[in-house]
Amino acid sequence: MGKTLAEKILSSKSRNDARAGDIVIADVDLIFVQDTTGPLAIRQFKELGFQSLAKPRRTIIFLDHAAPSPGQQLSNDHILLRRFAQEYGCHIYEVGEGICHQLVAEDFANPGEIILGADSHTVTNGALAAFATGMGSSDIAVALALGKTWFRVPESFLILLHGTFPRGVFAKDLILHLIGEIGAEGANYKALEFAGEGLSQITMSDRLTIANMVVEAGAKVGLFPSDDITRDFLRQQGRARSYQPLFPDKEANYERIISVDLGQLKPMLSLPHAVDNTVAVSEVKGVKVQQIFIGTCTNGRLEDLAVAASILKGRKKKPGVRLLIAPASRQVLSQALQQGYIKVLVEAGATILPPGCAACLGLHQGVLGDGELCLSTANRNFKGRMGNPRGMIYLASPATAAASAIAGEITDPRDFM
Repeated sequence: MGKTLAEKILSSKSRNDARAGDIVIADVDLIFVQDTTGPLAIRQFKELGFQSLAKPRRTIIFLDHAAPSPGQQLSNDHILLRRFAQEYGCHIYEVGEGICHQLVAEDFANPGEIILGADSHTVTNGALAAFATGMGSSDIAVALALGKTWFRVPESFLILLHGTFPRGVFAKDLILHLIGEIGAEGANYKALEFAGEGLSQITMSDRLTIANMVVEAGAKVGLFPSDDITRDFLRQQGRARSYQPLFPDKEANYERIISVDLGQLKPMLSLPHAVDNTVAVSEVKGVKVQQIFIGTCTNGRLEDLAVAASILKGRKKKPGVRLLIAPASRQVLSQALQQGYIKVLVEAGATILPPGCAACLGLHQGVLGDGELCLSTANRNFKGRMGNPRGMIYLASPATAAASAIAGEITDPRDFM
């Protein structure tokens, strides 16, 4: 019987014939923590009596969620993380380098690897055919010391993509559509595997956006095959030697198959306070917004800023609307400067934030006031997510966000394209 991508990777890393439902112990290729979960993982590591890291060169610490630090305790946590990196010989990405998930994609992730992060959106790097998944701090602490962990091999859903995106529709709209169809718990501990002739239209930036949000349907991992798009991305990032083709077998067994005609999709929104509370933008046009946030590990890449700049060029944001832009990494910021996107965005009235998570988790750089509405390109709109339970968060694509910044209300991006 053939194997899914999840079964193939876990078979290789556990050196077993792994099938859905099996329990395996697998070697881990990369482990990372960030500054809100990292301190707990490190304290657990020390409390358990571990003396060294199994793979210090493939252990990474990121200062990104509260960067620059907005408070004394968080600053002290940063000191703790810096000292740990120095003592144990692992690598640390400092304030302003960018978001952990984006930096892992840029600098580390390779097809066929297992990547663990103390962050649920570690799934982002399934875009590169890596079994990338988040774990709790205790599990991460043990994996740091042993270089391996246990998995229950997940069953898989096959997502078959057909056709091409129509004007004004993007990867964010696709994943919001899927989450709405599957439900917030509809894929609990499943692997979502993407295939179909429509994949040729899905760029690496698109794949990172889609994989990033599979956890919002409960998935353990979201996996794309390692194909020509993967190879080209790795070459651009200086890792051409790490490329290997990786596809599921034709006879692989899938628990569920979902077909999506990309050409029939529309610009989508997630309404407060649940990611699977999805509707077409056209159904709620006209809702006033106070803040627009374009960035995060979901939509803070160069292509996202390019789309926003193409809509905002020669236009201004609506007076009274705060337009916040946070590039996902220093590389993205540098490229956006070179391409002129930052100039366009600033001239439109945007505030450019340092590369990092920024307003996404409600610590700083965009906390909402009571009754305020933010249209965000992030991945979660839970009550209080952006720092105030009396605020309202709508999720959308960068195109919808840019169009809404101009209008001052939720707007279909096709009105400005």
